Amino acid sequence: MLKTLSVVGLFMMAGGVFGLWTVGSLFSPSPFVIAVQAFAVAFFLWARITFGRPSFHAAADPTGGGLVTTGPYRFIRHPIYTAICLFAWAGVAAQLSLVSAALGALVLAGGLVRMLCEEPLVAAVYPEYRDYARKTKRMIPFVF
Repeated sequence: MLKTLSVVGLFMMAGGVFGLWTVGSLFSPSPFVIAVQAFAVAFFLWARITFGRPSFHAAADPTGGGLVTTGPYRFIRHPIYTAICLFAWAGVAAQLSLVSAALGALVLAGGLVRMLCEEPLVAAVYPEYRDYARKTKRMIPFVF
């Protein structure tokens, strides 16, 4: 059930990002938005490189090789989802409307669904995850 629900979360995130692009609310000529989105891309790449081995699964599925707790994973448990949400919400903030906010909320909700589905699956494979989760936040260091 968690794996199936995680696929729903993935489609929510992808649909929200695609929707923002479609309505012209994903990008902005604002230097501030460009800087935030460039940071989000760099953060995403840092997390992806730190994770190492190819590991993308449409359904939440813990990969072998050990629990990753270095790089951006030292600070937050889900830096890739955080980067995607940051990228999307920078566009939403620059082109704020009811539609863009709804699409941004869809991206964030999809990310939360993915996180909540992945965590018990990862904890089942890596018992040390519970201790790691007590020491780190999901998306915002010291907050959430």
